[in-house]
Amino acid sequence: MSRWIDLEGAVNVRDLGGIPTRDGDVTRYGRILRSDNLQGLTPGDITRLVRDLKLRHVVDLRSTAEVTLEGPGPLATVPEVTHHHLTLFPEGGRRTDVEADTIEGDRVLPWHERQTDAELRVTGFYYGYLRDRPDAVVRALRTMARDEGAAVVHCAAGKDRTGVLCALALEVAGATREAIVADYAATGERLELILRRLRASSTYRDDLDSRPADDHMPRPRYLEQFLGVLDERFDGPLGWLARNGWTDDDSKALRARLRD
Repeated sequence: MSRWIDLEGAVNVRDLGGIPTRDGDVTRYGRILRSDNLQGLTPGDITRLVRDLKLRHVVDLRSTAEVTLEGPGPLATVPEVTHHHLTLFPEGGRRTDVEADTIEGDRVLPWHERQTDAELRVTGFYYGYLRDRPDAVVRALRTMARDEGAAVVHCAAGKDRTGVLCALALEVAGATREAIVADYAATGERLELILRRLRASSTYRDDLDSRPADDHMPRPRYLEQFLGVLDERFDGPLGWLARNGWTDDDSKALRARLRD
């Protein structure tokens, strides 16, 4: 069964089902989806998501600026679907996941005096989501764990913000690290389509054009290093979550969504 869900108005949509777990099982299909921007969904896409896939919750990780410029998307008007806007950026400034800004005078990685390496830069962006908006991270994961219908989590490209949230959800569900990293890297299969789509929007065009296309590739080592930082500093993603209000009951609920 393919994990990819082909829609007319989104190009990076896939199911978090079918992912190997550490105990030899796989995650369940039809519970949690991940996606790029949902602005372009057609009526046919909406019918497939809401009627066929029983979509009931949208976890929108975009900034307030993005939502204002782009709009909440057509699913926001569907009665069966609840929209949860949970930005991973501090409010203020111009922030997208295509090129995350840095705050004046603030180091991207707080434990490094200087860094220019791409791996450290991307890891810093990812850690910044957790540092700046732990409340949104925890609330997003709790929403993904709701047991009525399916949930979709998305940002702009469905790569960075969505990638981090899905990695944390899969870690809670007991997925293997190899499988978590492979799911993150799978966005690279659709990168050309994603960039073409985002370049059609003035919201993202300048950020995209400021760097070569290859710089946007989700390389496995980026997520491996990010997860390694959480292992070293918090005894793993679950340790970080526990420090930020995540409970055993939360873990049971999210694990049940993806495993039972």
